[in-house]
Amino acid sequence: MVWTFIKTTLLIGLLTGIFFAVAYLLGFDPLTALGFAAILNLAIYWFSDKLVLRMGGARIVSEQEAPEVYAALRKLTTASGTPMPKVALVNSPIPNAFATGRSPSKATIAVHSGLLNIVNDEELEAVLAHELTHVRSWDTLTTTVAAMVAGAITYMVQWGWLMGGVYGYGGGYGGGQNRQQGNIIGLLLMIVLAPFAAMLVQLAVSRTREYSADAGGAKLSGNPMALASALQKIESQAKYRTARGAPAKTNPALASLYIINPLRRSFLAELMSTHPATEKRIARLRAIAERSGYGSYYSV
Repeated sequence: MVWTFIKTTLLIGLLTGIFFAVAYLLGFDPLTALGFAAILNLAIYWFSDKLVLRMGGARIVSEQEAPEVYAALRKLTTASGTPMPKVALVNSPIPNAFATGRSPSKATIAVHSGLLNIVNDEELEAVLAHELTHVRSWDTLTTTVAAMVAGAITYMVQWGWLMGGVYGYGGGYGGGQNRQQGNIIGLLLMIVLAPFAAMLVQLAVSRTREYSADAGGAKLSGNPMALASALQKIESQAKYRTARGAPAKTNPALASLYIINPLRRSFLAELMSTHPATEKRIARLRAIAERSGYGSYYSV
């Protein structure tokens, strides 16, 4: 847990620095930019889980509305000694799931309706075990902070582009053609580099934690091949929708939170993905199953 807080603190520092630089380039004085960054950090720590659920279209539900999810989570939390998280549903045909919250006692696990439509009970339990491993490892604090600050940076850059186009870069302050040209160049660099820098910071903490959550989820559920099968189904659906040109309808800022990144499938997207390739994750899960001697009827 200590390492998680150190990592999260460093992450907040890096992303706050990017946010500060963006605010400054938009024409805010240093103190105002620093104030924005401080307010952002406080808001993210206390309200990020609620904001993430809203951005992801998730709604907290009762046990009567999601009995299979509650049943699986109750079994897993009892086995692991983890506090029972809140349960949320996302009305979306895209099969996926994610966890959020600043601590295990404040966690929420959200499941897409599309996931419930394609997995069986064992696969659902394995997916929830993966997400619960994120909760137990305090990954949700790190990824939620990264997602929210990266999203804030992206929105600020978009706002800066709009304001620069309507009022002139930096809110119309400054004079001279050379100054204006320099401002335009700076704005263009900011539009390209700021979201890219925020994404790089997210990548530094995302891929490793997905492998760890897969291993932890396989151990907790006792069924690594059920998780592999669920990942394969989610990936197949993502490829099918992409091939048909169906939009993901997913907030890009939340991509690192999902069990599989729903934003696909160009070469650059794969290279900069917040998640390891699904094929590699399945191969690792198969190796875990073989080492543990766990027999499975799943053909993945």
